Amino acid sequence: MKNDLILFFVVTLARLNIGGVADVDAAESYMELRVIDDQTGRGIPLVELQTVHRVSYWTDSAGRIAYREPSREGESIFFSVRSPGYEFPQDGFGFAGTKIVIRHGGSHEIKMTRTNIAERLYRCTGQDIYRDSDLLGREVPIAQPLGTAGVAGQDSVFAVVYRERLRWFWGDTNRLSYPLGIFRMAGATSPLPDQATAHHRQGINYDYFTSEDGFARNMAEVDNPQGVVWLDGICVMPLDDHRDVLDRDELNRDKSDPASGTAGDPQHPECMIAHYSRRKGLGVQYEHGMMVYDDDRDVFVVKTQLPDDDTWRHLSNHPIVVSSGDAAFQMCGIPFPVTRVENACSSALDPAKYESFSCVDVGADPRRSSPRRDGGGNVDWRWQTGPPTTQRDEWRWLKSGELQAEECRFLPADMEQPGRHVLPHSGTVRWNAWRRKWVMIAVEIAQDSKSPSHLGEVWYSEADSPQGPFRQAVRIVTHEKQTFYNPCHHDFFDEDGGRVIYFEGTYCNTFTDAPPTPRYDYNQVMYRLDLADPRIARVFAQQ
Repeated sequence: MKNDLILFFVVTLARLNIGGVADVDAAESYMELRVIDDQTGRGIPLVELQTVHRVSYWTDSAGRIAYREPSREGESIFFSVRSPGYEFPQDGFGFAGTKIVIRHGGSHEIKMTRTNIAERLYRCTGQDIYRDSDLLGREVPIAQPLGTAGVAGQDSVFAVVYRERLRWFWGDTNRLSYPLGIFRMAGATSPLPDQATAHHRQGINYDYFTSEDGFARNMAEVDNPQGVVWLDGICVMPLDDHRDVLDRDELNRDKSDPASGTAGDPQHPECMIAHYSRRKGLGVQYEHGMMVYDDDRDVFVVKTQLPDDDTWRHLSNHPIVVSSGDAAFQMCGIPFPVTRVENACSSALDPAKYESFSCVDVGADPRRSSPRRDGGGNVDWRWQTGPPTTQRDEWRWLKSGELQAEECRFLPADMEQPGRHVLPHSGTVRWNAWRRKWVMIAVEIAQDSKSPSHLGEVWYSEADSPQGPFRQAVRIVTHEKQTFYNPCHHDFFDEDGGRVIYFEGTYCNTFTDAPPTPRYDYNQVMYRLDLADPRIARVFAQQ
């Protein structure tokens, strides 16, 4: 009887994986299933393997699944194989999948063909990024492969170089301990690319700003506690008058300390500023204005509040610095930079200093106006002091016949489907040294019910000017029945003189009827694009 009790407790401990009993040769208790790109040999994240009885397994950021089903040992199991932007051959009955003999402690490799032009690299945020690789005892490329700061999901990335570090900011942030997380921006830093111990090709070592409980903390400080606070237009600007932009007592600050105050570095005085919006979700805005980063406390604080109807005279999206003659401007817009202001903190904080790129008379509402034309009948674009003209305005004019297709600046032609134009929703425009063009990475808001996704198709285009015209576009990523919004090209990661670029966006099932993807949903996913890809070269002549 005594021996039976001892055996019972040993078996129970082993099944519960506690007390270290199951830690002995733990990796050998799993079977490694790895899905790789048949061209690069790199593991593919976000691949679903599903059994006939609808049990799904998802690859981690190295393309691995740690499969553990002891009762299936020795069985031949069929797995359907699918991933957006990648293909697996179908058999004679039309099933795209493979049969695997289960051998715990063994491994099986699956090859897929990438149809996306861009290559999916890894999930940037959330929990269990390299979970399966870790369970299998494989080497992992980042310091926190299972997640950090308790972050389970994050919305919409912003990143700038500031004070010799990369500064990262995200919107609403989820936690595992409760369905509600933080809603006033989260933040982190990481080493600059040439300082990184884990290269950005495989992951990013975020050092989050956290609260006492270890969870990511709020980075935007607004007195009124009602609503969420979202930031955009985050950028770094020169302090043109060398004053403390926070209006603090200069005598009480240690100027010898480069981390002391927003203007603490007398050699390179600069400030980090942003636009903020305190809101009730997507629909209602309570207040908005401009914020300045307080380096002493590592938090954004309100500097100015703007009238509710001042919808454009502020920074937005991901600003870029553009020189024009002797002047330098911060230009911004979603995604096209149709608003500009002098590249100086005092100017960015002054609504009167902003100009827009428009073909509608000052004082007229672009949403209710026709495009302005000169004496020769050409669309008359100017920098002026009224609201900007956007891709939405051009879309309306194109549909009404007030604008011809060849006159559009912001509606590139779909090179897959002649006669169709892409309506960009959000994204970025950056200078690319390799193409010597301004390149757009943007997600389309689909106007066609036949589109693979409503807000998940990512496109590439380029132009000689940041204001276009962007004539043609090539689809570089698809996310069938899922969403991938607010993509951002991180030009500080560009490689080979700009030939290879990196971008990430928010992957989720928002705005769809599709189920969420475990672990990946509401998180950032990184892609890499080689601008020398022949599918791009066929459209945009190489230089």
